[in-house]
Amino acid sequence: MTPRTDTDDPTERPRIPLSRRRVLRAAVAIADRDGPESLTMRGLAQELGVEAMSLYHHVAGKEAVFDGTVEVILAEIMAAVDEVDAPSPEDDWRAALRARILTAREVFLRHRWAPQVLESRGTTSPDVVAYLDGVVAILRAGGFSFDLAHRALHVLGSRALGFAQELFRPDGAAPTANDAAAEMERMAGRFPNIAGMLAAAVHDDPDGTLGFCDDQFEFEFALDLILEGLERRRAAS
Repeated sequence: MTPRTDTDDPTERPRIPLSRRRVLRAAVAIADRDGPESLTMRGLAQELGVEAMSLYHHVAGKEAVFDGTVEVILAEIMAAVDEVDAPSPEDDWRAALRARILTAREVFLRHRWAPQVLESRGTTSPDVVAYLDGVVAILRAGGFSFDLAHRALHVLGSRALGFAQELFRPDGAAPTANDAAAEMERMAGRFPNIAGMLAAAVHDDPDGTLGFCDDQFEFEFALDLILEGLERRRAAS
């Protein structure tokens, strides 16, 4: 009798071939679920159901995996901004750029660990350059000189990509209302102005995502201030 093989089982699903794309998407899934610090070659192999050594046919090592996750996130951003509904930059460059930036931010909010990884890379990814080229294209279409567009990128910084460092919670963690109240109490004697500011913010938005303010509102508020200031400079040039 011929021995039965796995392929004789009609319920057996064909194994999905391993590829660089599959490896990187699995790495993003791990980082989304457990944080980037949990991402190891062994854990990635387990996620994919393969031997760790087989990963090296597709990625050179852990740092290459992190580089690749940046590619995946930026590809997601580029696909999203290509679909965004916004006026043409010739008609309203501020609205066009605002829509692009806030769309990119939506992607980063789905992958809150990604800014940390992006900023840790030793070189600027070509995918980041491609995204920023689109930012400059909007500015140029809106009447900016190359010189002013260059300065605009410096002013926007990482905000052009949809994220910015938070002064009080740079790790993006959201404290509870009790944590915020305790923090204010500790600050009150030594830092009365900061404590007073936080107390007012908690009163205005007790359910803020940072525990004492709404980080989305603050991001948009700062972005609008920057865009308004750049428009004044563009109009005066």
